[in-house]
Amino acid sequence: MSTRIWKSLFFYFNPELSKTYLQIGLSACFLIGPFLYFYIKSKVSETKASNSFLNLHLLLIIIVILGVGILYPYKYYIELWVDYFYYIINIQWLIYIILSAFLLNTVCKKLLSKSKRLNYDEVWLVSIFFGVLVIWIAYNTASYTSYIVGALSFSFIFYLTGLLIYYKRKKEFVVSKKKEKYANSIIDDAEVEQLLEKIEFTLDNEKLYKNPNITMPLLAKKINIRPQLLSQLLNNNLNKSFSLFINEYRIEEAKKLLRTKPHLKIETIAEECGYNSNSTFYATFKKITNTTPAKYVGKQT
Repeated sequence: MSTRIWKSLFFYFNPELSKTYLQIGLSACFLIGPFLYFYIKSKVSETKASNSFLNLHLLLIIIVILGVGILYPYKYYIELWVDYFYYIINIQWLIYIILSAFLLNTVCKKLLSKSKRLNYDEVWLVSIFFGVLVIWIAYNTASYTSYIVGALSFSFIFYLTGLLIYYKRKKEFVVSKKKEKYANSIIDDAEVEQLLEKIEFTLDNEKLYKNPNITMPLLAKKINIRPQLLSQLLNNNLNKSFSLFINEYRIEEAKKLLRTKPHLKIETIAEECGYNSNSTFYATFKKITNTTPAKYVGKQT
């Protein structure tokens, strides 16, 4: 197809172009349909297509192309090419487009269905098919528009498919990057130590645990790492939930206040440490220290 378009562009801007180039461009059209058909067949067929059949099919077409080209070169048989071969090529191209449409029958039904969505591969095949169809229509209506329309339509389709490839590659890159990052269930020790230092430094200096509405994404944002990485660090490397991790900081702060400021009410200490509920503070304190705030104060005195 690229050869076909290349010929069109050169001929449009240089009508004196050698007839040999025109013959090469038109001959290339004879391969567009078969290539489309066999490409789609290889994608939608559950059983792998026979390579021998494909090779034989294409070999026969190439023999026809070379045979006609040698026996009836364009520069000596212009009328024959314009009046007959051109239409034979376009009809053959259209036949393969129709055959390809039958292969995409299931995908097209899915496309028209409101309850089903196409996956990326199906979107790709539909784009390729309709792209080739649009280009065929553009060339066969060029007599009503302009000869260059075919080349322009190819450029448009080329850019669209290019965007699809870019989207796919970008998506695969992000997925593969994540898979590579989390390929091991445990982060290596050096990275664990680094991350813990960042977390401890941030929590100690900014006292984020005193915020009753602290969340994992908020803490992750503060230390500039992904929430997924923070979750992995806590769950897989420290065997702690985010709630337990933050509560340990809160209870340590509560123990410090109970030792240094025993005159403060328990309610005040609970609120100072980030608890909205006294009952939650009591329950958490006992769970982590195996004692109550009152008994802990008694032990200190």
